[in-house]
Amino acid sequence: MNIKSSIDRRGFMFVLSSPSGAGKTTLSQLLMQNDGNLVMSVSYTTRKMRKKETEGKDYHFISNEEFEKKIDEKFFYEYAEVFGNYYGTPRKAVEEAIDDGKDVLFDIDWQGTRRLTSKARDDIVSVFILPPTMNELERRLISRGQDDPKVIARRMNRASNEISHWNEYDYVIVNEDIDASLQSILYILKAERLKRTRRHSLPDFVNNLIGEK
Repeated sequence: MNIKSSIDRRGFMFVLSSPSGAGKTTLSQLLMQNDGNLVMSVSYTTRKMRKKETEGKDYHFISNEEFEKKIDEKFFYEYAEVFGNYYGTPRKAVEEAIDDGKDVLFDIDWQGTRRLTSKARDDIVSVFILPPTMNELERRLISRGQDDPKVIARRMNRASNEISHWNEYDYVIVNEDIDASLQSILYILKAERLKRTRRHSLPDFVNNLIGEK
């Protein structure tokens, strides 16, 4: 008997949050490359598409009117307004993946994490990514060349407030080295997948094991 295949489990929502520039998007991309059981939650947003972004892969880009209509239709698991733009998580795709034993990766802020946690605490595993220093955070924001100085200043002002929510998360990682941070997150994933409460066919497996002669 193949023991691995005989013990099914329920998937979970795996949340990465950080202030802009601390590394959550890079880590999310690396996780998707290194873990075959993760599926990315593709959010809907009203902000403009950036260079190198792809519709349906990075985000679903829609208008404010379309987004607000979806709010009324209860289409989203959670949604929030950030820097004047809406961001929202589609409910159906997430629930189907979790029921199928897949883990759904979220690259969202503390507001989205709080809303998800309030609705499905048992299905959430959350990780907050901290920068090693605020100076390093600012350097990373400047070096990626996506925003003008005013936007960078606004992101830095917002960073302290975002970081203040670190203790609402299950795990906290200081992202000084991207490879070390990735390995830490992969260890977290491995441990969370082995939790007894998520392995819903484990009782039947144990009962059959005890009953063997």
